[in-house]
Amino acid sequence: MTATAKKKIFDFSLLKRIFFFVRPYSSYFYLSLVLAIFMAIAAPVRPYLIQLTVNGATGKTAQVPDWVKWVLFGNDLSDVSRFIIAVTIFQISFLFIETGIRFLFSYITAWMGQNVVKDLRVTVYKKVLGLNLRQFDQTPIGTLTTRTINDIESINEIFSDGLIPIVADLLTIIITLATMFYMDWKLTLISLTPFPIMIIATYYFKESVNKSFMQVRNAVASLNAFVQEHITGMQVVQAFAAEDKEAGAFKKINEKHRDANISAIFAYSVFFPVVEVVLAVSMGILVWWIADRTLDAGLLVAFILYLNQIFRPLRVIADKFNVLQMGMIAAERVLKVLDNADELPPVQSDAFAPKHIKGDISFKNVSFSYNGTQNVLHHINFEVKAGETVALVGHTGSGKTSIISLLNRLYQIQEGEIAIDGVDISRWDTDCLRKGIGVVLQDVFLFSGTVMDNITLRNPAITLAQVEEAAKMIGVHDFIMQLPGGYQYNVMERGNTLSLGQRQLISFIRALLYNPAILILDEATSSIDTESEMLIEKAIDTLISGRTSIVIAHRLSTIRKANQIIVLDKGELKEKGSHANLLAAGGFYARLHEMQFEKKKAVLQ
Repeated sequence: MTATAKKKIFDFSLLKRIFFFVRPYSSYFYLSLVLAIFMAIAAPVRPYLIQLTVNGATGKTAQVPDWVKWVLFGNDLSDVSRFIIAVTIFQISFLFIETGIRFLFSYITAWMGQNVVKDLRVTVYKKVLGLNLRQFDQTPIGTLTTRTINDIESINEIFSDGLIPIVADLLTIIITLATMFYMDWKLTLISLTPFPIMIIATYYFKESVNKSFMQVRNAVASLNAFVQEHITGMQVVQAFAAEDKEAGAFKKINEKHRDANISAIFAYSVFFPVVEVVLAVSMGILVWWIADRTLDAGLLVAFILYLNQIFRPLRVIADKFNVLQMGMIAAERVLKVLDNADELPPVQSDAFAPKHIKGDISFKNVSFSYNGTQNVLHHINFEVKAGETVALVGHTGSGKTSIISLLNRLYQIQEGEIAIDGVDISRWDTDCLRKGIGVVLQDVFLFSGTVMDNITLRNPAITLAQVEEAAKMIGVHDFIMQLPGGYQYNVMERGNTLSLGQRQLISFIRALLYNPAILILDEATSSIDTESEMLIEKAIDTLISGRTSIVIAHRLSTIRKANQIIVLDKGELKEKGSHANLLAAGGFYARLHEMQFEKKKAVLQ
């Protein structure tokens, strides 16, 4: 790991931003710190009481502190049997109390972490929903999934297994060491002679495991992105018999994940035996020193327990530190999503949100680029009056879909102005703008759920009667009723249980149902058979009547009735006018029409 990466891991400003999400649960955070302090203070109590018990049982005279007399309720401590019974009863009671507090500490830290994760995940998902579509064009979906799910889950470990537990363990070690030095500082130094070996081993273990964990995290992101992309495109993989090739690519990524995990396992396999050896050596030195000098059995037992209280946290504290580091790395990745400024400007308080949209549209000198460097639209100018139908035609890649994406502000233009009803769309309330525009896309996306859910988009205000009325209007009601369960039929993910034409019909109902002021049909009938197309032509005529409509179609026969036809080529507006005028002009549109006519004639022959 580079020095820069290390600096970022310990960036307190990063930790401060994460703790912003702890504010609603600050009382629980402070309670967990109080419990950590109590557990640290309570750690030396039982070993010390065991020391007194052993000394009493072996006949060694030992001065009993006043606080011990107090906790034993003033029992006669001169009688050894009574003393041992009283101490044992107290220790059992104390053990139950200490266990309860440890449980409460673990539960509170885990509960707080889960609530922080819940709030953070909602915040991140809302941020993702508001990003410009350009981000989804440039970022693999699997990567965003990893940020929203896996990385945020790692942040939970900052609280449940990271920062607060580390504080608790360090306090326990410090207070235990202080107790040992208070009791016998020479014996403490002698017993901790091998301790530097433990410090060195812990450092190398931390570095090794941290490097492995970073590789694991990167491999997980790669696996998620690869699997998501290839499952989505499984039809292409199988159609081109690329299963073996893609399986080989997946195997390589998976091997990197395996190797990273094995590297971490190796570090654990070396570190824990080293801890045990160092502890054994410390105990051996301890026994030798006491046997050679004091022969104090109670002190020996107490120091053995104290050493365990020091080494037990050290066994896991390096691991917890790595968990904290990975949580911070995950937090940095998640916060990069939150810091992404590539989103639509926030809606102003005086945003334009009319109750009724007429449907006048104007593009004035509009230029647009997806990547910020190479324009796909160049100085586009046209106007559409309310109630008119305009058709966009041109070869694939000419900019037709880009124009409709800009109209409802899915992307931000670099130059020019787009206005609806004379108002720049940048001044519109985004929800009001998009609710006024109905879209039927060529590539239909259906969500996992029922037909009803996909038509209404789970809007409870839309009734089944309204859905049925819209379906009957375009002649799809009978088709839906033939499905098992009718409108409650589960279309599965991406609508895979329906044909492409059926999915387009459902999306057409969806657009029709919302009764938009502006209707966009992007190759809406391209995947519908001739019989279905004829079925909905009348419904389309009814729908676009009195409504501003933008129609994109490769088949020029479907747009002859348009009031205006706009011809695009390589992002430039070449011609505009009616079907008859453009044919008479003998220009770009006429050549397109002639090419399609000749192609159709050749097919018929």
